[in-house]
Amino acid sequence: MAAKKAPATKVEVAPQQDVVAKAALLVQQPEQQSVKPSWEIKDRQYYLTAMSPLTYVLNSKSTPRKPLLWFDEGAGYNRELRYASNQRSCFIDEQDGNAILEHIVFKEGVLYVPKTNQPLQKLLSLYHPKKGYVYAERDDIAEAKEDLVDIETEMQALNTAMSIDIDQAEAILRVELGSSVDKMSSSELKRDLYLFARENPVLFLELVNDDNVQLRNLAIKASEMGIIRLSQDQRTFTWGSTDRKLMTVPFDENPYSAFAAYLKTDEGVEIFKSIEKKLK
Repeated sequence: MAAKKAPATKVEVAPQQDVVAKAALLVQQPEQQSVKPSWEIKDRQYYLTAMSPLTYVLNSKSTPRKPLLWFDEGAGYNRELRYASNQRSCFIDEQDGNAILEHIVFKEGVLYVPKTNQPLQKLLSLYHPKKGYVYAERDDIAEAKEDLVDIETEMQALNTAMSIDIDQAEAILRVELGSSVDKMSSSELKRDLYLFARENPVLFLELVNDDNVQLRNLAIKASEMGIIRLSQDQRTFTWGSTDRKLMTVPFDENPYSAFAAYLKTDEGVEIFKSIEKKLK
């Protein structure tokens, strides 16, 4: 007789949906947390930016008339701020009921806060809405970088001033000093040019790279010598010898700046060549 076959073992498979549901239970979603900036523990100094009275009291707690709030992007709502000297946090919702409130006082425009007073430092550096408007935090590294840029710009301006010829020096100084440059010797021009480059290096470098400065100087010299004439209402330039009209000054523009721009047009190029010959 043929041997009987053992009945096949039935294997039950859990429905796919149950497996997915169980796996989902194993994955826990992280709770939404407050987003707080990074922080370095150190002594800090703050200063008023727009004024410097003997004393200035900065608002240190939230009131209905003057709310002191910080929007927490992680939590999604505004949190009330309050400075209490015996609390670890500047947020009211993290303080207990025994808060000792303190004033925030700037003396002669300055407030020094040691590293041992972390709640006040964080309130002033991270959360207070008046930072950047009423006061700022002193940053030695940023100030050093700014000073370095200023020094390098001054050096660049002085080096440029040393390579400028007398005619260009006269043109640049005329922007600042006007017609008084006509009475100055070459030594005086050079001296005042160096002083100008040292005291206002940014403006000096802008004028050096401005093509219109030379043309304005040429127009002013031509006007002083009678080669061209500017009308009393400062609206019209004419030839000094023939009184023939050269151009009309656009409304609300400096006449010599407008004439300098005119000299760079196709029509003005011939006028420029003629004036340049007569000045020689």
